[in-house]
Amino acid sequence: MSADIKARMRGFYQEVVNEGRIEVIDELASPGFVEHEAAPGLEPSIEGVKQFFGMFCAAAPDLTATVEDLIAEGDRGVARVTFSGTQTGELFGIPATGKQFRFQTIDIVRFENGLAAEHWAVTDMAGLMEQLGALEPATAGTA
Repeated sequence: MSADIKARMRGFYQEVVNEGRIEVIDELASPGFVEHEAAPGLEPSIEGVKQFFGMFCAAAPDLTATVEDLIAEGDRGVARVTFSGTQTGELFGIPATGKQFRFQTIDIVRFENGLAAEHWAVTDMAGLMEQLGALEPATAGTA
């Protein structure tokens, strides 16, 4: 089962992110899929995930995901992934900047009958927002 989970997760990053094939999400997730890290304004469901990646791929057509680490045990897969691209369209209300970005996410996915059933993530959104100029860089040691 671990090898299958790893293959499914790698397939998601390759097909959905790197190739922009959002429709593949329907093949990889169960009908009752729950997104525990839904972006504000999006449903915590397959549809919300499709909207999120559709928006992200439209804002950064060169978006790529590089799997740095991938671990599977039992019914769960954990991936540390680096996303990179160039913001050429609006993203999270931020007009196109033309800036390149690079940030990491740690995804945890629970699988049921070979399909993704639940997803949790920790994403460096502050780092992304800093790179796009939407957030002032944090300064160490200031009071």
